[in-house]
Amino acid sequence: MPSVSYWLMKSEPDVFSIRDLEKKKTSSWDGVRNYQARNLMRDEMKVGDVVLFYHSSVSPPGVAGIARVCRQAHPDPTAWDPKSPYHDPKSTRQAPRWFMVDVEFVEKFPQLVPLPLLRETKGLENMVLLNRSRLSVQPVTRREFDIIVRMGRG
Repeated sequence: MPSVSYWLMKSEPDVFSIRDLEKKKTSSWDGVRNYQARNLMRDEMKVGDVVLFYHSSVSPPGVAGIARVCRQAHPDPTAWDPKSPYHDPKSTRQAPRWFMVDVEFVEKFPQLVPLPLLRETKGLENMVLLNRSRLSVQPVTRREFDIIVRMGRG
């Protein structure tokens, strides 16, 4: 049985929220324009991996729920669209520069698990998120995932 990896993915809720994913059921995670985050999605994420869905650029930011990777990395077509804010003229269909995964809704927490609470929670001290990482896609350990899910479910 293949092992599952755990991730945290950030989205601004006014752009795409956990509620939006809940309504759509599945969605591509497009628009990532950081090479390290792209590499994680392209090279390490696999179908069945579990994701903490994090609302960023709100007050307070925090974990809003859970998603699951339902499609492995594939080229992000927003890079080829001149009208897209994520357009990259150096990315082509023949040589794509940017990739995305598809995720499916799993669960919305009854309430957001806010960043200040994450910062003061024992067992999360080494979490990538809490070490000033600005990455929109980042790995999470199974232990960190379990702690946050318990908090999210109350």
